Amino acid sequence: MELWYSEIHTPHAKFLIKVDRQLYSGKSEFQRIDVLESQEFGRFLVIDGYLMMTEKDEFIYHEMIVHPAMAVHPNPRRVLVIGAGDGGVLRELTRYPFVEHIDIVDIDELVIKVCREFLPQTACGFDDERVNIHILDGMKFIRKCSDEYDIIIVDSTDPFGPGEGLFTKEFYGNCFKALKENGILVNQHESPFYAADAVATQRIHKRIVQSFPISRVYQAHIPSYPSGHWLFGFASKKYHPIRDFDPKRWRSLGINTRYYNTQLHIGCFALPNYVEELLEDVEGVE
Repeated sequence: MELWYSEIHTPHAKFLIKVDRQLYSGKSEFQRIDVLESQEFGRFLVIDGYLMMTEKDEFIYHEMIVHPAMAVHPNPRRVLVIGAGDGGVLRELTRYPFVEHIDIVDIDELVIKVCREFLPQTACGFDDERVNIHILDGMKFIRKCSDEYDIIIVDSTDPFGPGEGLFTKEFYGNCFKALKENGILVNQHESPFYAADAVATQRIHKRIVQSFPISRVYQAHIPSYPSGHWLFGFASKKYHPIRDFDPKRWRSLGINTRYYNTQLHIGCFALPNYVEELLEDVEGVE
């Protein structure tokens, strides 16, 4: 008998992965957590039935949510990560020796525990001494912060369930307050391809534009995510993702990446026309 994981992307399209075995299944106070193993994608994490990451392509997502902002900010010392219980964001951040302090806030301690046990290649960042783990609601944590962080990375689940509050105008306003005067916010922006996801993309971007003077969207191609076309948001009080980008400075760090590079940094902010049209009602003019 064959076992297949399936995720419904729309009422008329779904994504399938053949499963070799189930490594973990459990339920926390907030959500169901599963870790499955496949020949094609390796081990993969599923929360409430939705695929969060796979060993085969997680590097694309994690490199692209971290390195563009780190390459633009000239001196990021303190970083806040909200969500990211799989540890992939931490793994990429801890490659920067000048980062002094990383706070990670996740509402569900079980996600972190499961990822550390079953997805160690992703969760290895938790072992870094600069990382401070806070098991809290990200909404509540950010309300108490002011002028504290150089970069905030919001690696949340989709805009429903436990992660729903991380997509509100109030939350983005609190992120603005928590950032220093030259701070940068990065968040996952959903997919622009399917109609329901595109509406979520517009809603997210509109709320960020209302909070930050500089707000741009960039893209990556992640095979296991809905449609394979994924967006991220770059919002800043001061720095423009292209005009303030110094590729020579980033290359001098000698960080070896599998997806991100300085040519891609510039190119990923050049969006297809259908995405530009999707965002034109809410994004400011250059």
